[in-house]
This record gives sequence, C-alpha cells and structure tokens, in this order.
Amino acid sequence: MTTSLNVIHEDPHLLVLDKPAGLLCVPGRGEDKQDCLSARAVAHWPDARVVHRLDMATSGLVLMARSPAMQRALGDAFAQRRMHKVYEAIVDGLLPLSDEWALIDAPLAADWPRRPLQKIDLESGKPSQTRWRVKRQLAERHASHLWLEPLTGRSHQLRVHLLSIGHPILGDALYGGEEVRQRAARLLLHASALEFEHPADGRMRRFESPPPFC
Repeated sequence: MTTSLNVIHEDPHLLVLDKPAGLLCVPGRGEDKQDCLSARAVAHWPDARVVHRLDMATSGLVLMARSPAMQRALGDAFAQRRMHKVYEAIVDGLLPLSDEWALIDAPLAADWPRRPLQKIDLESGKPSQTRWRVKRQLAERHASHLWLEPLTGRSHQLRVHLLSIGHPILGDALYGGEEVRQRAARLLLHASALEFEHPADGRMRRFESPPPFC
C-alpha cells in the first residue's frame, strides 16, 4: 500500500489535501478498498477526521478536521453553504465563451434500479443547483474547459447536471457514452479551489490546486 499524500495546508485545526483520481476518500467494502485518503491521513495525523468527500474518480482538494469541534464547525459551513467550492471540468462539445455564469437548476434523486447512479427527478428529487462558466474552448478536441460552482452538494451532482445539458464530462465511466468514456483516461473533473472562514480565527482562507489534466 502506498501512503503518499499531497499536503496543500496543515495547521493545528485542519488539513487541506489534494486527492488523486482513483483514490477513495473513505474505506469501501472489501479488503482491497481499505487504502483511501482518510486512512493515509490518519497514519500521519491520528486526529484527522473526515468533513466531506469527493467521488473516487474525481481529483482535487479535500478538507479534513483535526478535532470533533472543528469537524462540526466545518461540516456546518458546508451545510449552510458558507464553503465556496470551485471545480474544473473538460466536457464534450463547444460551449460559447461568456463573462456570465449560467445556472443548472435540476432536482436530483437516486436512480435505484441502477444505483449508485443519480438522475434528475422533477417530482421527488432534492433541490440541486450548479453554476458554470466557460474557461476556454478546446476546438481541436471539440470540448470545453469549464469552471463549476456547486451551490448544493448532491451525490454526482456535477456529472448529472452537465449530462442533462448535453455536455457530459470526458472520461465519465458512469454517465458518459462509449465515445465520451474513450476520450480521456480518467474523469476530467477536479476540485480546484476552496474558500472559507477558518473557524479558529475567523480569517478567510483560500486554497487552490490546478487541475492535472490541463
């Protein structure tokens, strides 16, 4: 088992780690799924506690607390939408450049016959919103590089929302068709920025990680 970690920030209260694609955030079922970001973090910092998660296929910034009180404070910041998150993705198709953010407002629910997949469910889905804007067009790849801001935190939200507007994320093995899956060796989705008020001192902090697929 490798235990490497990319540490973006460390202080007595919290950690910011850069998770690679293909690594679980927490242990899964089975002996072969015990290597994960939280286990690697606990091996270095025994007080490390999970605050939120990224999909296994998604890379980028993950925040961990170093005490129960800090875990509650950071969890509340996520729940109350005081945690500003920015993702970047490369999606199928050319979208127009604009200085304006667009909004996807589509409720999500579990697709039970095909779980763990999610789906848009206008009748019983949970409210879900994603802001997006084009960072650059990749004409030679017939693709677009987007900034994404999830206003809610539903499972697979960014992946399902982008699929719903006809622009699935390249390399998405769950929601992309065969052609989309074959166009990248991994899911081209990365959590690139976190900005929040540090509960210990009240100062705004921003942490960034450039996507490895650009």
